[in-house]
Amino acid sequence: MPHSPILRSPPEGRTYAVVGDVYRFLATGAETNGKYALFEALVQPGGGPPPHIHSREEEGFYILEGEITFTIAGRRVVASAGMFANMPVGTPHAFKNESDRPAKMLITVAPAGLEEFFSEVGVALPEGATTAALPTSEDIGKLLARAPYYGLEILIPQH
Repeated sequence: MPHSPILRSPPEGRTYAVVGDVYRFLATGAETNGKYALFEALVQPGGGPPPHIHSREEEGFYILEGEITFTIAGRRVVASAGMFANMPVGTPHAFKNESDRPAKMLITVAPAGLEEFFSEVGVALPEGATTAALPTSEDIGKLLARAPYYGLEILIPQH
């Protein structure tokens, strides 16, 4: 089924806070016939999701600004501007901004669908927002409860 071209200028695009990070949807599955979704992610110092595994989509990351530390199947890699990382389906991974300045990256998922999870568990922000409040225990609980419905396994550290 054909779809229309997508043209978005900053700060256009639905924007959500998810566990303290800011995600702006640049292309959604509804706009790409489900083939892929693309978001811009702004990750403040200390930000990033818990370790997790996707059972449905490949996830690619392209660092635009700053540094992001990836943990990929237990291996740590510091990625700076210009670096790309791809996580195949089933790969345990996490990312975190361990620096003292914000980081910005593009994230692709193929096929699309993860953006629906973000809009369901995230907090809608106005277009142009660059920061988000820290997540509440309710926000984290909602994320953990809904993750399995989107094929996500959140890996909670065992102490």
